[in-house]
Amino acid sequence: MTNTKYLLRLSILILLFSCNKNENTNEETQEQNDLDCSGDYSTAGILVDINVEIYNDDESVNNYSRYSWSSDGIERILSGNGIPNHEVGTFPNADNPNAITEQNVNKRFTLCPEIITESGLEVIGPALAIAYALNSVKFDPATAGRCNNAGECSLARGQGNWNIEALGHDTFDFGDDMNHAHVQPNGEYHYHGMPELLIEFLGDNQGMTIVGWASDGFPVYARYGYSNANNSNSGIKSLTPSYRLKSEPNTNRPTILTALIGGPGQGITNPNTPISMGAFTQDYEYVEGLGDLDECNGRFGVTPEFPDGIYYYVVTDDFPFFTRCLKGNV
Repeated sequence: MTNTKYLLRLSILILLFSCNKNENTNEETQEQNDLDCSGDYSTAGILVDINVEIYNDDESVNNYSRYSWSSDGIERILSGNGIPNHEVGTFPNADNPNAITEQNVNKRFTLCPEIITESGLEVIGPALAIAYALNSVKFDPATAGRCNNAGECSLARGQGNWNIEALGHDTFDFGDDMNHAHVQPNGEYHYHGMPELLIEFLGDNQGMTIVGWASDGFPVYARYGYSNANNSNSGIKSLTPSYRLKSEPNTNRPTILTALIGGPGQGITNPNTPISMGAFTQDYEYVEGLGDLDECNGRFGVTPEFPDGIYYYVVTDDFPFFTRCLKGNV
């Protein structure tokens, strides 16, 4: 996509948002006043009047990105086609043989999110998406890749106890692009980590940028937050997770990749390929207070959209890249 086309479309989108914001301020304020949340948090009136259709002429897309966010006064409603509104990598590619296709994205999120567990509930399996970006592209940080104790691995529906990570190592390649995203077999483009060009598209890659909503109704921000979580005048910093690599691998962890038996590259044997630390989810440990964020890669604090404070999740540059658990009800 040329810079001229990109800037023109970005300007149109900004105009769309600006017009909607001016025309619906009273309506959104009324929604905030009308909704009586029993818990501590309300997201009513925030980003509930978005309706975008924009053509993405990236050679791997060549389709309209359509997405809308609205509200019925109780729930936030997402409707979209899962087509990214920004440049992507080449798909299919050698490590990801899938083409991007339209999806039917229709999701609802509570406007009154509540913390129901301090430790978070792990989100497992494809039945529940952990979050959606503003452009209706799914956040899906885990993979279906597995290894067994013998080092026999598959990048698709693998067997074994060792969960392969998509990012943060060089052992396995899932064909992800500059947005830390790739495509599932059903054609669904999805983010495993920082959606770089979505952030750029939204126009603020140096400040707190809301990039989506988690399935429990809490907002998702990318990379940055206030240095003092409760002070919007404290300056912006890159927020850090509280995870680190373990000093020693777990017992029975495979250290050598002996075979790829499914997914891209299947049938290739690699009898002497080391499996680096960081290739498996189990290679990491959470240390409370090590970074800025909790075990679900979130924290409580003030944000531009929530000056009185709210719990929010953060997409980070380091593991876990995006939350693997949710603190609210879904």
